[in-house]
Amino acid sequence: MSASVYFVVHGAAQPKGSARAFVPKGWKRPVVTSANPNLKRWETTIRGELQRVMAETRADIRTALFGAAVRVSLTFYVARPKSLPKRVMHATKKPDLDKLVRAAIDSLSGVLFKDDAQVTDILARKLYAQGAPYLEVIVEAHTAPLLKESA
Repeated sequence: MSASVYFVVHGAAQPKGSARAFVPKGWKRPVVTSANPNLKRWETTIRGELQRVMAETRADIRTALFGAAVRVSLTFYVARPKSLPKRVMHATKKPDLDKLVRAAIDSLSGVLFKDDAQVTDILARKLYAQGAPYLEVIVEAHTAPLLKESA
């Protein structure tokens, strides 16, 4: 791995649940909505922080990440229930880790890397935060790009 980006997103992570589609009366196309009303705000928060970090990142690193196979490491620090003993570190309650990962990776796609199909490795953890909830993100590019440029 050569090029990498690290950043932190403050706030409560939101899961990407099932999408719902319906066709309003008189429409020809369906309207797709998320089952989680807070998801759009969370994705906007991730993208906002990512865009700030990318503006400070060297151009060669941005280029390497955008066109390469990438490894994504996500650590979600979720709010600890007040009744839970301090010795319990692993968050085994909802939201599900796989749904948190889906929301985060979809937020990175198109900004950090071209398409989420470029993600070849995912390391994800869900732990209880000591204070306010947040997300740590590390994205690393594999050394060879996915596609060779045409001459």
